[in-house]
Amino acid sequence: MSEAAPHVPVLLEEVIAGLGPGAGETHVDGTFGAGGYTRAILECGAARVYAFDRDPDAIEEGEALAASSGGRLTLVPERFSRMRQALADRGVDAVDGVTLDIGVSSMQLDRAERGFSFQADGPLDMRMGRDGRSAGDFLNHAPEEEIADVVYRFGEEPKSRRIARAIVAARPLARTSELAEVVRKAVGWKPHMKKDPATRTFQAIRIHLNEELDELEGGLEAAEQVLKPGGRLAVVTFHSLEDRMVKRFLKERSGDVPGGSRHLPAQAPAGPAPSFEAVARPVRAGDDEIRINPRARSATLRVARRTSASPWKEGAPA
Repeated sequence: MSEAAPHVPVLLEEVIAGLGPGAGETHVDGTFGAGGYTRAILECGAARVYAFDRDPDAIEEGEALAASSGGRLTLVPERFSRMRQALADRGVDAVDGVTLDIGVSSMQLDRAERGFSFQADGPLDMRMGRDGRSAGDFLNHAPEEEIADVVYRFGEEPKSRRIARAIVAARPLARTSELAEVVRKAVGWKPHMKKDPATRTFQAIRIHLNEELDELEGGLEAAEQVLKPGGRLAVVTFHSLEDRMVKRFLKERSGDVPGGSRHLPAQAPAGPAPSFEAVARPVRAGDDEIRINPRARSATLRVARRTSASPWKEGAPA
């Protein structure tokens, strides 16, 4: 994020167009962050917004917006994968829209003390909810093989074993700057190279510690359960692991059948009826937005509409 435009929600116009929030509707913002999407949904006339965030800082800083909303905004200090139960506890059975902006928030990245960024020195933390094991705990105590597996799986880093070996040799590590330098030396990075190799390792550790892919899977299933017929789902992702999960989920849930051939015509899918329809083509930021908001460069938006079919059970066909 540039300092000139902090905390700008990516693809905001496209998200709002996909959601189409209207007067009297109830929406969920599953990733409140700095409140950009929530604010826009409220400005469109939504009657209620339930905004989820597991980060206590985001909830605390959202109190001013909640206070000015005239009772239309409810902040929920909870993981978005638990939205079904959290809404039921508040007397809400179904909603008109769910928005998810996956990954680390701009607020978290911009604050060095949270330890998410390799671009500013801070403690090796990376905990979205400020609870559980920190990045320092993991890196200083996990076996080398486990570190390598995490970096490879969640960072898609081909040099994961070399990086893990270097991390173990450099222990104990306490600062983000230390970890970044260890990774750079391990892969032989030079300052003139385009992409900092620490990017993938930091991403991998963060995803692992915060169980982000499990959270995304649970959040998609929870959205399927709480959306009413005709309700809209909008999901913004920032790397291929997340986007592939969302793409696969919507493909399965919409009954998308691969095209057949003259020898083997396409067959209707077995199992539950499609729970989503009108799956839009993926949307990515244009050059103008990227210039204003560099974080938008890697963002992908996928939108779909809920059908009247029952939710799939436990995320798979019966």
